[in-house]
Amino acid sequence: MFDQMSDGAPADGAPGVHGRNPAHPRRWKALAVCLIAGFITWLDISIVNVALPSIHIALHASTSDLQWVVSGYAFAFGLLLIPAGRFGDTHGRRNVFVFGMALFTLASAAAGAAPGADWLIVTRVAQGAAAGVTAPQISGLIQQLFRGAERGRAFGLLGATISISTAVGPLLGGLLIQFSSAGAGWRHVFHVSIPISIIAMFLAYRYIPGREGERRQLESMDPAGVLLLAAGVFILLLTIVEGREWRAQSRWLSALAASAVLAGFVRWERWYGQRHNPIMDLSLFRRAPYALGALLATLYFGGFTAIFFIVTQHLQEGLHYSALRAGLVSAAFALGSALSAALGGQLVIRFGRPLVAFGLVLVTVGLVATEPAVRIAPGHNAAWVIAGALFVAGLGNGLIVSPNQTLTLAAVPVVEAGVAGGMLQTGQRIGASVGLAAVGSAHGIYGRAFQHALLVNIMFVLAALAVALVDVLVERRANRGSDRR
Repeated sequence: MFDQMSDGAPADGAPGVHGRNPAHPRRWKALAVCLIAGFITWLDISIVNVALPSIHIALHASTSDLQWVVSGYAFAFGLLLIPAGRFGDTHGRRNVFVFGMALFTLASAAAGAAPGADWLIVTRVAQGAAAGVTAPQISGLIQQLFRGAERGRAFGLLGATISISTAVGPLLGGLLIQFSSAGAGWRHVFHVSIPISIIAMFLAYRYIPGREGERRQLESMDPAGVLLLAAGVFILLLTIVEGREWRAQSRWLSALAASAVLAGFVRWERWYGQRHNPIMDLSLFRRAPYALGALLATLYFGGFTAIFFIVTQHLQEGLHYSALRAGLVSAAFALGSALSAALGGQLVIRFGRPLVAFGLVLVTVGLVATEPAVRIAPGHNAAWVIAGALFVAGLGNGLIVSPNQTLTLAAVPVVEAGVAGGMLQTGQRIGASVGLAAVGSAHGIYGRAFQHALLVNIMFVLAALAVALVDVLVERRANRGSDRR
């Protein structure tokens, strides 16, 4: 589910009269506006996958260009979550929300009008940045406007909205491409968000409350930390995406440079954290449950986010499916995830981390079954078999994302939950961008290259499963130690 504490909003919202927090009269209408924004920003993650073959033809985009179109969005999205959340805290969430939606609208229009692959990549990064500005305002507004059981319902609606947008994205993209004039369908994939974003901006000023009371003290944005993290991850992505065209020496030098910059980021955050609020509070990683949960989330998002990329590419380029049919197959994963997500939320308190481990096993089984499905039922019959395998993987996904977030954030004090949630979400987005770059590094996404890309997905998920099992063992040892005392 979406980050419930990403902006560090106080647990009880803005203070009201006599120290109480009276419910805002327009809170449900404000939530509806937030859900519209959440829907459209998450829709843009999945809708673009079915448009990639069309973009490849229309703009003569290379495989690496397509990787940047997808991973650039996730990269920029993750980098801005924490600083944008802090900025919304101090300057008012409504204004920052509207700014994010305005930037998203402009970036979407520019993406739809892109004359070439390079311009499309730049606009996709701008879209991701706009989504990163908007997302923490949504979770922050829910924290501010709702209390108690209502807050849980609001976050539940947000999680359901995200699941629905993920499922609708491939279908809507396929429909737009199927019924648009030749060569124009992929542009409509970006244009579809423009009217929705404009409506969200208009309704935001009508229903979302402005900043109340005194302006909060400006928190540190840690610009040096943001730049170091961005530079390190960008060099790493560059090495993965473009490195296959370089000489071996250049690849190693680039990988060393990425490692050096990221090491410098860690050192900076340690030094800066002794004086101000850094974007990454590294002291949280001293808590084993949080550290393992954050690592699990980063690895898993590196694997599962890329599933839609490789499957839709393989179906369209390798098996010559239409965009609509490829979208229908990909939606099986989102359908399975939506069905199991509610159950996962109910069972996580009872079963804890073993539930997440079981979900990872299901995802692994589904992914492992995907490649043989193509050989067992070749051609157009493969659609049903692949959809079945992805449905199983989706069932597992619903037992992973929200339960892992619940368990991971439960390991930190409430006063640190905002920073912890933001760091968790940032790791997920960066993991997604790296995973997308890694699976697309194969030459093409069909035939043997499809097998290699799918294997990369499976390795990410298996690594996440190993972390989950370690967490289970650590928890059991801790429980045994406490029983002996």
